[in-house]
Amino acid sequence: MTHSQPSPPAQASLRTPATIWRIVWIGLFVRLAYMTLAHTYRVRPYGDHFQFGWEMARIARALVTGYGYADPFNGHTGPTAWVTPAYPLIIAGVFKLTGIYTPLSAWILMAINCVLSALIIRNTWEIARRCFDPKVALWSAWLWALYPAAMQYAVRWIWEMTLTAFLFSWVLVLALRMRGIGEPPDGPPAAHQTTKRWALFGLLWGLIALANPAILIFLPICGLWVLAGAGRAWPRQLAHATLAAVICLALIAPWSYRNWRAFHHFIPMRGNFGAELYLGNGPGANGLLMEYNHPGESAPQFRLYQQMGEVAYVAMRGAKAKAIIAADWPRFLRLSLKRVYYMWFSVPHPADDAPWVEYGRNLNFQFTSIAGLLGLVLTLYNRRPAARLFASAFLLLPLMYYFVTAHARFRHPLEPLIAIFGVYLFQSAEKSWRVWPRRG
Repeated sequence: MTHSQPSPPAQASLRTPATIWRIVWIGLFVRLAYMTLAHTYRVRPYGDHFQFGWEMARIARALVTGYGYADPFNGHTGPTAWVTPAYPLIIAGVFKLTGIYTPLSAWILMAINCVLSALIIRNTWEIARRCFDPKVALWSAWLWALYPAAMQYAVRWIWEMTLTAFLFSWVLVLALRMRGIGEPPDGPPAAHQTTKRWALFGLLWGLIALANPAILIFLPICGLWVLAGAGRAWPRQLAHATLAAVICLALIAPWSYRNWRAFHHFIPMRGNFGAELYLGNGPGANGLLMEYNHPGESAPQFRLYQQMGEVAYVAMRGAKAKAIIAADWPRFLRLSLKRVYYMWFSVPHPADDAPWVEYGRNLNFQFTSIAGLLGLVLTLYNRRPAARLFASAFLLLPLMYYFVTAHARFRHPLEPLIAIFGVYLFQSAEKSWRVWPRRG
């Protein structure tokens, strides 16, 4: 292992080779084949198909049937801001074409997920190619294409995880391009920060906000990191950065304005934080979400939600959560530490799973986490390009979930990086073992 800056690859090597596109097609075929042959698109109709997209599909059904952006649970409860609109609108479009809660609609939605998951292969390759070397990039692409854990959300979940992961990986690729990482220094640092790229930067972050606003915590760091790459020309790049901000806000503004009109409260993105904070920290909480006390699962809570209205209900639950946290800070700290552990080393699953299945799942989860985190440490130690940017993503993206609830899906946007860092770790270990006997 060396403690030095890598030499930049040749410009031509950053063009996506045909091999990578073949891996993308293979990854897409594997995902579609598994989803189709394993019938994962046949969602159980339990609870009036609630497991088919949960709140997002409920809202999509309300949109298609003329009730507007409303009714996230069971029955007509009026306007909602429980989730942001990007993925519910996708579901609504599919429902409009192929029917509400039909197997064909589920197949199409999961097929869209499969396409996005397969396209992450190409983004994973470019991130690794720019920051490491062709071998790490190739093996990272193959790992994302064929590793079952990388495709599980695409082939089993009708939710936003795959969309968010795709958009986030694209933002990372764009940020590396705008800093000129992996490219020969054939011009001033700001030459890579064109108006078109800054506009795309703002567009992608606006879409991320509408898909999963929790990721926005990383936006200031990412934007400042790109701007710092302009060197002494950064004041001139402020105009381009302002353009990106305007585009991002232009995408978000209609949704925030709609919330103001519907609720007469300022709800910039999602309006359910207080309820989620209570479900993660209320009486009986164990570090996971108390789903049995959720309006989508509990009839008494649903009736209370229906009677009070969403804004009042969320405010009430949030006030209770804050009172509980303030009364027992050590308990809240213990729950938060448990969620940190769950996020990286083992999220408990239902007790009806076979013990060997649970053991294998935990072992796989822990192995990928350890390999990815050690690879990140090695990346920082060897001062690879963008190492600090990636470390910031690992620190910030899970931060809010540590205080609310933990689920394996919350780290999915980071999993392309985990795959890259794992490959880099083992490739570096292989080189070390080859050198060690000669040193001996």
